[in-house]
Amino acid sequence: MPVNISPLSSEHLLPVAGVSLGIAEAGIKTSHRKDLLVIVLNEGAQVAGVFTQNRFCAAPVVVAKSHLADSAIRALVVNTGNANAGTGESGMQHARTTCSVLAELLHCGSEQVLPFSTGVIMEPLPVKKVVGGLPVAVANLRPNNWFDAAQAIMTTDIVPKGVSKQIELNDQTVTITGIAKGSGMIRPNMATMLGFIATDAGVDPVLLQDITRYAADRSFNCITVDGDTSTNDAVMLIATGCAGHVAINKRNSAEFERLRDAITEVAIILAQMIVRDGEGATKFITVQVEAGRNTEECQQVAYAVAHSPLVKTAFFASDPNLGRILAAIGYAGVNDLDVDGITLYLGDVLVVENGGRASSYREEDGQFVMNQPEITVKVVLNRGTASSTVWTCDFSYDYVKINSDYRS
Repeated sequence: MPVNISPLSSEHLLPVAGVSLGIAEAGIKTSHRKDLLVIVLNEGAQVAGVFTQNRFCAAPVVVAKSHLADSAIRALVVNTGNANAGTGESGMQHARTTCSVLAELLHCGSEQVLPFSTGVIMEPLPVKKVVGGLPVAVANLRPNNWFDAAQAIMTTDIVPKGVSKQIELNDQTVTITGIAKGSGMIRPNMATMLGFIATDAGVDPVLLQDITRYAADRSFNCITVDGDTSTNDAVMLIATGCAGHVAINKRNSAEFERLRDAITEVAIILAQMIVRDGEGATKFITVQVEAGRNTEECQQVAYAVAHSPLVKTAFFASDPNLGRILAAIGYAGVNDLDVDGITLYLGDVLVVENGGRASSYREEDGQFVMNQPEITVKVVLNRGTASSTVWTCDFSYDYVKINSDYRS
């Protein structure tokens, strides 16, 4: 079961002026489940995004990047049950067809539609089912459909993921609402995970892209479930400009920083929800690396620990076999690392100092921490002032079961 995620309901997700959402049951993979989402934006809305760096990126990613670069976006369409990745030219055509059909229904240009897909890779997209569901999704467009939208983008997720936040800017209430999906194939590198965040603030398009990158680098790019970067990862940020007189057009302003930080907070909550709902997860683990020479080496060490199957299975078993963490630190790729200078903490328990087991460490203290559902691993490199944090989960029996049965 997901680790410490409060149940989500429609009351938790606030509508964002200028955004309407519609859902359909298109039967893309299975019947009688929400699997198609249409998001329609008011004219003048700005959209920014970051996408997977996987070179085998999906057809909808290619099309979405092209449309986003050249057009004023009016709609997004998301299907689950099929990733439309590894599908060659036919997959590209199916993505374009989806955009064209939705554009006709909305009376806009096909290049003003962004497509997104998630699900099984290397299987043809059942495009007839997708386009067949579009009229239903358009017919039930509502501003308060965020909860249903969070359900409609799920694949192996156990729970829908969403959050809303409001802040005051220029004496005006600004709303931020976001949803995300993801549970496995999670090690985003953006720049099978999708995130959609919207605000009713007005934001200059260049600054909106800056905020998107800033937020992604501090949230979705700091999580891992299994170390696999999906072919379909994307995070989109929408600014409708419908919140009165709120217009962010200066980078060096208090309003820009407040909005950027609030959006980043929403992104962090969504990213952590993905880890908490990692396939088969029973533990939520924070890996903090401090006192490094630079951020890059801190992240190298953090991901080495967070990716290690041996570390992750030890956490699942609540086994304080902490030498596995030392091994991961050692192979992280920091070639001039002085291991004698490292200290390692499990929670508040000092485990390693001076290159070996701390004299004060007792296994029963480590066992107590390992039994908890949320655990912090802190690695202090003692060679600088940089730091990095990564969030991950354990590997359980269910992770293997879920992924061995994924296409069933």
